[in-house]
Order: sequence, then structure tokens, then C-alpha cells
Amino acid sequence: MSTELLDSIASPSDLKKLDRRTLVRLADELRSFLLQTVSRTGGHLSSNLGTVELTVALHYVYDTPHDRIIWDVGHQSYPHKILTGRKQAMSTLRQFGGISGFPKRSESEYDAFGTAHSSTSISAALGMAVASRNAGVSRQHIAVIGDGALTAGMAFEAMNNAGVISDINLLVILNDNDMSISPPVGAMNRYLARLMSGQFYAAAKNVGRAVLQHVPPVLELARRFEEHAKGMVTPATLFEEMGFNYVGPIDGHDLEALIPTLQNMRELKGPQFLHVVTKKGQGYKLAEADPVLYHGPGKFDPAVGIQKSVSTPKVTFTQVFGRWLIDMADHDPRLIGITPAMREGSGMVEFEQRFPTRYFDVGIAEQHAVTFAAGIACEGQKPVVAIYSTFLQRGYDQLIHDVALQNLDVTFALDRAGLVGADGATHAGNYDIAFLRCIPNMVVATPSDENETRLLLSTCYQYPGPASVRYPRGAGCGSIVQPGLEVVPVGRGIVRRRGSNLALLVFGTLLPAAQVVAEMLDLTLVDMRFVKPLDHDLVLEMAAQHAGIVTIEEGAIMGGAGSAVHEALAAAGIVIPVLQIGLPDMFIDHGEQGALLAGVGLDAAGIERSIRERFYA
Repeated sequence: MSTELLDSIASPSDLKKLDRRTLVRLADELRSFLLQTVSRTGGHLSSNLGTVELTVALHYVYDTPHDRIIWDVGHQSYPHKILTGRKQAMSTLRQFGGISGFPKRSESEYDAFGTAHSSTSISAALGMAVASRNAGVSRQHIAVIGDGALTAGMAFEAMNNAGVISDINLLVILNDNDMSISPPVGAMNRYLARLMSGQFYAAAKNVGRAVLQHVPPVLELARRFEEHAKGMVTPATLFEEMGFNYVGPIDGHDLEALIPTLQNMRELKGPQFLHVVTKKGQGYKLAEADPVLYHGPGKFDPAVGIQKSVSTPKVTFTQVFGRWLIDMADHDPRLIGITPAMREGSGMVEFEQRFPTRYFDVGIAEQHAVTFAAGIACEGQKPVVAIYSTFLQRGYDQLIHDVALQNLDVTFALDRAGLVGADGATHAGNYDIAFLRCIPNMVVATPSDENETRLLLSTCYQYPGPASVRYPRGAGCGSIVQPGLEVVPVGRGIVRRRGSNLALLVFGTLLPAAQVVAEMLDLTLVDMRFVKPLDHDLVLEMAAQHAGIVTIEEGAIMGGAGSAVHEALAAAGIVIPVLQIGLPDMFIDHGEQGALLAGVGLDAAGIERSIRERFYA
């Protein structure tokens, strides 16, 4: 499809010059361009296809960037990026040095708030609205949040706060596409489904919309009619009870409905709530049919769609966990699997199918997931919480207060540990070693390959207390995974190679890169396996036998595994040169995983270079 009209849009000011009748064509061109570019770069597709018309309407009605639009999570912000001067940069999406896949304040003045974790938009928009009010600035603040993101407690905390502040300009738009990354869950989704199924209510809303659209002066009459209709069908919506003026649901792909509604709501004061219904994957039949598959695809041919690979790729760490979870559940009927809305991402699809009564997707509610697991553990069952490292940060208080303080038997499977590639700094799992090892009662395991991951999962599961196993995104070195459920001693490492001069103490999956260096320089190579409890005896043995120690980890150096080794040596009164190799004290941007590791010196060449500079210069 030609994008002649879209090509004329350099900023939202150009969009506002268009006749409203041309906006449908613009939306079609935008959707076509989006499909073509994302298919070449990879990225989030289904959610962005679903927000094309909504994005066009928002920038047509509101005065951005003066008015603030906050996109929750940011999975749906690509149309926004294209319309705000970044169309040409879409070819660099999520690539090193290119534009981010999420809203980013440093990237554009139109990105009012940096997002990537879910359910933050209402809090941020409310904060901006209060600040604008206090500064005497007339400005609109719009938070666009999905129905999946609305399962998080933080969204309701913000609405609870906003509902009692009447003199602000705040609009919350619920983008209801009946879809989070995994299928939607919970009572909120059921509530929305019931609301949508009320045909009389929907018809009443359409009448109200027609009145608003064609006779704006009788806005108050339309509002009263709407309230009367609601009173007959739904006595009180949840959102109105929280202090918001609720409008909707309306068709999020109908510009003739969206634009007049937004124009009218722009004139209203106080907390407003607009319920918009969209379809994930809209306009691309393959994505409409399977929005999960097309949620975050790699490169593909839009004419053909995503094709299953005929080759046999390496088994990923996520798949290793998924297989282990099923095997352990077969072995132990006490096992309960928990995920905060990441069934596919955490490798739990088959587990849900095999053990539906022992599987719980709690929605985007990491805090609840952790305390929910604590409650299960209190009654003698064995919860396994499958959670990305970056998302466990959101449940940190619960981890300390509700699990570790009570020394409860909860196993945490931490996926996406270390650098994650194209999702960038917001999703990188760089801090779990540092923030977990300081917690009493906690076991922190760092497997070095796929087979070690299974071994340490079994070991931590059998440990009678809180324990975590961290593993990275993607595949490892291709080690053969043994099928058993054997365990290894907790807090004991293993020497993989004996050498001289220096000992390389490796925590995690950088072991293959370190092995290359160890063989090149004839160094001792140790797979430490555990950060906590640390194998003090092995550390002291290596210190006694070598002239220096090198610690290697794909985690933050500050407070990380290397710091644990330093502490052990200091406690024993041993003075020996120690080089810590890990992630520097900075946020690392998006790009290809291997390139990012090389960029911070965590590939074999970088490890060798650091060692030579420190010990052989």
C-alpha cells in the first residue's frame, strides 16, 4: 500500500491539518507501514495494530506534546512513535543505537513518561496532573492502559487516589482488547466481559454517543440519559464508585466515534474514564487469529506469516524449566505453579494443560504472586513462582517480609536474568543477585548451562526454605539435559579445570566464555553454582593456591557475586588481588544480546582483555 498521506506527517501538527474524512485512509496507511516495518525488525505487533485509530484520534484531538499521553507498558506505542517524527527511525527499532521499543523520555519530547513495566500509567498521569494544577498550567493528561494491565494493584491504587481529586485534568483510557500477553485472567476481566455483554447498555451508549456527536450543546441532557440507562442496566460501575466519570464502551477502531467523544471529554474537569474496545492484531488476519503468536515476533514475511522452523534449534532455558516443572509435578503432588501473566514467556503452557488445578496465573500482580505463594507454603504445599528477574523487583517487599522472614518453602525460577537484548534496560535482569543475596534465609543459585539449570532447580525445590534459580533468555551452550531429578549439595561449587596463576570463579552462564579464556591462559576454572550460601571453603582454597582471583557474573558488579567473594576473603583475613568482571554501574540500552555482552566486556575476548590488563600488563 502507498503511504503518501502518512509520509506527509512529520509531527502531530501536520495531522491536525488533515480533513477528518482522510483520517481513515491515514490509519490504513499507518497500519500497513507498521506491519511492514515490524516484520523486518521484529518487535511488538498485535498490540500496536490494535491501537492505530486510537493513536490517530489522540494526536488529532489533543495538543501534544503540551498535553501528555502516557502509554502503559508501551507495547502499543509504535503508531505514536511513527506519528511523532520517528517514522524513518522505525527501521532501527530495538536495535543497538536505534530507537527503543518502549516510550523513552530521552528519545522524544512526545514520550511523556518512560514505560515498559505494566500498570504505571495512571500513577504517572495523576502526578503530572497534580503538578500542572499546582503550577497553574492548563494541560490535559491521558493514561492509556490495557485490560491486562488493569489487573495490577498499582492501577487501582492510583485510581483510588485520583477519584478524590476533583480539580485536575485526567483521562484514563481503558484499551480493552480482551488480551494481555497471555490470555486475560481474573475477576476484572470477567467484570468487563459482563459489561460488554449487556446489549441494552451498549445500545444506550450508542444513543448517548449520537447525541454527543451531533448536538454538542445538549451534552448535559446526553449525560443524564446515559446515567438513566446505566441505572437500569448496571446500577453502579466500579469506576464511577471510585470517583471517575465513566464513558463507554465505544469502538476503538471507529474514528467517527473516537474523535467526537475525545473532543467532548477534553472539556470535562475531574477524573474521566473512557472505555475503548479494540481488537489485537486489527487489520492483519493472521495476528487477529493468533495475537499471542504475533505479540512479539522476530522477523517474518507478512505475506506468509510466522513459519515454524524446520531445523531443530537449541533448547532454551525457559524450555528446560518448563520440562522440569512438569517432571517435578509428576513426582510431587504438592507442587503448585504460579506466574504473573507470563504463561508463554515462562514456559508454562504445557504445565497448565497437564495440571490445570495446580496452575495459577494471577495476572499482572507480582506482589500478590509472591504472598500468594507464601500462603500456599504455609499449608505445606510447594509453590514454584516462575517470574522474570526484572518483574521480581516489583515484589521485593513481599519476598522479604512474607517469604524470607518466615523462612517459607517457596522456589523462585528467575527467567531473563542478565541482559535481555532488544527489550533493553527496562527488562534486563541485572540486579537479582545483588538484591537477593542480602536477604537472610535465601538461597541464590546460578546454573552455568542447561543441564545445571535442571540440577539446581531440583536442588532448590528440595531445599526447605526460600530459594531462587536464575537463568538467561534464550539458549545456552547446548549441553545435554539429563532427565532425572537429582540434586547437588547446596552451597558447593565444582572445579571444572585445574590451571595455574589465577582462578576464575564463575557464577552462571558465562562459564563457556570463561572456559575459552581459561584454556588460552592455562587458568583454573570454577563453576561456583551458588552465590548464597557461598562456597567459602572453595574460595579460600582457590586463594591459597593462586596468585589472584577473578570473579565473573552476568549481573551488577555492585553488591553482586564478586562482592560476596571479597567479603569472604576479608572475613578470613586474606589479602589477594581480586578482579570483578560483571555488569557496570549503568543502564545498558537495547540491542542484540551477544553484541551487548561484548560491549560490556562479558564475551570471551572481553574477559581475556580485562584479565590481561589487570594481571599481565
